[in-house]
Amino acid sequence: MKYMDHNVVSSKMKSRLTKNKFFKGLFFAATMFGLIVLAVLLIRIITQGGGYINWDFFMNFASRFPEQAGIKSALIGSIYLMLVVAPVSMFLGVGTAIYLEEYAKQNKMNRFIKVNISNLAGVPSVVFGLLGLTIFVRNFDLGISILAAGFTMSLLILPVIIVASQEAIRAVPRELREASFAMGATKWQTIVRVVLPAAVPGVLTGSILALSRAIGETAPLVVIGIPTILMFTPNHLLDTFTALPMQIFDWTKRPQVAFHDVAAAGIIVLMTLLIIMNSIAVFIRNKYQKRY
Repeated sequence: MKYMDHNVVSSKMKSRLTKNKFFKGLFFAATMFGLIVLAVLLIRIITQGGGYINWDFFMNFASRFPEQAGIKSALIGSIYLMLVVAPVSMFLGVGTAIYLEEYAKQNKMNRFIKVNISNLAGVPSVVFGLLGLTIFVRNFDLGISILAAGFTMSLLILPVIIVASQEAIRAVPRELREASFAMGATKWQTIVRVVLPAAVPGVLTGSILALSRAIGETAPLVVIGIPTILMFTPNHLLDTFTALPMQIFDWTKRPQVAFHDVAAAGIIVLMTLLIIMNSIAVFIRNKYQKRY
């Protein structure tokens, strides 16, 4: 009987080990598949567009000749756009998260609000484009300006920032708050000096991911009516502008193969901006993680 039990246990152990090896191999294959696809994409873009990356590419405006085409107006327009989106979305997003987690009572109404904010994170971007067209472009009469597009993009990424900030604030240990209160600090002082510094890594991670989505979105800009080709750079926030995704979108539509190579060069620049943004977030996050 003991011999049979030993065989049964041994059989079960072998079955579990086999399953573990199978799933480990399956997950490894899935990871490698994603990495290989990403590597192929990067190699293709770099080899296709790398030859167009030069000083003239950054200083020239769009052109009907691919060898003379540049991203000056689109690059400056994207920078202007992020100068609006970043402060507006982060201020509103983090502020909303602080209110919902630290001040609002945990009743049915607030739980309903939290669920709907989470649901808004999955709404297609074209819907936010329609919202921005109706509210900012037409009702507020901002036209196809940087301000209208910036407010629209802020609405697009606001739910993501709110949810990420809520999770980061919620993850701060309760003991830190209680220790601050025990030292005589007010609630606001506790939030500013204890909770927010400890939540910075999570808040920044969610915010940068959201901003990365905003800088690469095209659908809301198309709905608003942002032009794909612009032969001047904006001077203020109420000026018309174009952005890198719109410029790349226009180049990929053209039948000439050379314009596809120029589009690849534009993608390299856009990816470089994303890497810089993410690197800044990682640096700040690591700095605060060492303190808390």
